Amino acid sequence: MATAADGPPVEPPSLEKLSLQSLKRSTDLFAPAHADSLFTPEAESKRIRTGCKVRAEYGAVEDLAPEQGRGGQGKGPAAPSSTASALPGAQDTEDANREGNSNVIVPAPLMLPKAPESTIPAKNSSTLSIPGSSDRFSTSALMERIPSRWPWPTWHAPWKNYRAISGHLGWVRSIAFDPGNEWFCTGSADRTIKIWDLASGTLKLTLTGHIEQVRGLAVSQRHTYLFSAGDDKQVKCWDLEQNKIIRSYHGHLSGVYCLALHPTIDILLTGGRDSVCRVWDIRTKKHVSALTGHDNTVCSVFARPTDPQVVTGSHDTTIKFWDLVAGRTMCTLTHHKKSVRAMALHPKEKVFASASADNIKKFSLPKGEFLQNMLSQQKTIINSMAVNEDGVLATGGDNGTLWFSDWKSGHNFQLDQTMVQPGSLESEACIYALSYDASGSRLVTCQADKTIKMWKEDLAATPETYPINFKPPKDIQRY
Repeated sequence: MATAADGPPVEPPSLEKLSLQSLKRSTDLFAPAHADSLFTPEAESKRIRTGCKVRAEYGAVEDLAPEQGRGGQGKGPAAPSSTASALPGAQDTEDANREGNSNVIVPAPLMLPKAPESTIPAKNSSTLSIPGSSDRFSTSALMERIPSRWPWPTWHAPWKNYRAISGHLGWVRSIAFDPGNEWFCTGSADRTIKIWDLASGTLKLTLTGHIEQVRGLAVSQRHTYLFSAGDDKQVKCWDLEQNKIIRSYHGHLSGVYCLALHPTIDILLTGGRDSVCRVWDIRTKKHVSALTGHDNTVCSVFARPTDPQVVTGSHDTTIKFWDLVAGRTMCTLTHHKKSVRAMALHPKEKVFASASADNIKKFSLPKGEFLQNMLSQQKTIINSMAVNEDGVLATGGDNGTLWFSDWKSGHNFQLDQTMVQPGSLESEACIYALSYDASGSRLVTCQADKTIKMWKEDLAATPETYPINFKPPKDIQRY
């Protein structure tokens, strides 16, 4: 017990009193944010608040003459005598007014002015504009709910890894499939090209000839030719009947990162670190033209039978459409902010997707109009991407993430983190290349841990066991 020097002993405050004081302070602090859960407001204060809100919302039109309102005689359908009756708590306000409570603020009857015929909103208008009202106070009670314009995703079965192939002695950098869907080939940093049986995953053949890592592969659909490109500045044509090099295409000044075959003409397209996409005649080895215009490495290319016949993506963040006959740029897309390392052309639609570290975007052909951003949040360097006829877009990241997305809506329905083989570092989970087979039912990924992984759909999955968890975005970004 405390004692004072010049008075009687002072009793310390009791625990109950201190608790009540603390509770009062807490109520004063948090009551505005949690009014419904901490205390029940008095009926009088509730009526005052409701009256203030109604006056703030409709005060600009409360003094209009009755003949200007919609409820005037012979001026259209009758309106309610007071807006307060249509709002929560309005009945309490009217009762208080009848009781003669002078402290309650009650708005005057509201007469909505009749808009001219030219300014009457259409039936599908989402808001109702009241002349004289402030933009700060929107008539949220009169707004219609706008349905989302984002397409609903199609259900796809999840994919699972069913085979891992080891055989290369270096990073596996490229992949290409046989048009007959019997085998596929991979290029590696061990300077070899290996051909694998698609059904069993066994090694069939090893081709040697490059002196640096093989970054690009393509198999011709009309000839028994396999084309390869690498960091040794060389582009080679292999005859698969003799299993040897029959042509070499010389002209690149630095490493060749990508290549593609034209679907109808016997020409080869290659792009590399010299910022040029070069066009070659397959038969004569002649350098037909050089498509110049990029400011940095050309790392992705694909060809079409109609204009634009060539589309290239570069580290300078742009995508260029090329006129193959004139040898000049038709259009330049500048939507990306980072390097465009991968592109994928849809096998059926006239649409393609481009991947960058900032986002995955879809464009239409032939004009290159921007369609939408994919909803993937794969915030990493995307080295490769592919899409099959069922609309499953697969993207491989630098951190080993493999994302499966619905092509139509962009919804990401599966995320896989690839596992490195025993003895490899976690940083070697990078996916350098991936591709679907001719049927689109199997996916093959090439990784930095020197392995090749094969994926297929889980046939036991159903929409009930793997439901679609999709929330459409609030807004559709233009770029």
